[in-house]
Amino acid sequence: LKCLFTDVFGTPRGHPKSKPFVDRVMGFYYADKKIWIRNYQIMEDHAANAKEAHEQKKAHGKAMATSLAEIGPRFVLNPIRIFRGAFGGQTLYKNDQYISPNVIRSMENQNHGNTYTIRKDAQKKRKTHVKNIVVPEDPLASVFK
Repeated sequence: LKCLFTDVFGTPRGHPKSKPFVDRVMGFYYADKKIWIRNYQIMEDHAANAKEAHEQKKAHGKAMATSLAEIGPRFVLNPIRIFRGAFGGQTLYKNDQYISPNVIRSMENQNHGNTYTIRKDAQKKRKTHVKNIVVPEDPLASVFK
């Protein structure tokens, strides 16, 4: 996968739009069986005056502080299958937990079609429940007749 990402996101050597310096960094993280990709810019904070430069050098060991700022785009890759070839061949990786959107949609439609049978079953259960209820005879029912 490392070679794949290097080929996809790397700048070709000697490309006319390439720059002789690095001002951006891409981060690739693997978590939750997904590949999370973030794009960062390297930010160098220069001191405004000599006093601030001396304080930064004393605190960090450098005259200027370096930090990363996320600039985007950011996205998540959910690998389903990785093949040996471009579009086929031996399967190198398969995500067993992946469920395609078509399967999810068909399951929702099947569950939606079961509402009628669920309602009828509930009505039958209610009728049998009402029949099985035994109401004791009220001894005061004959008082007001």
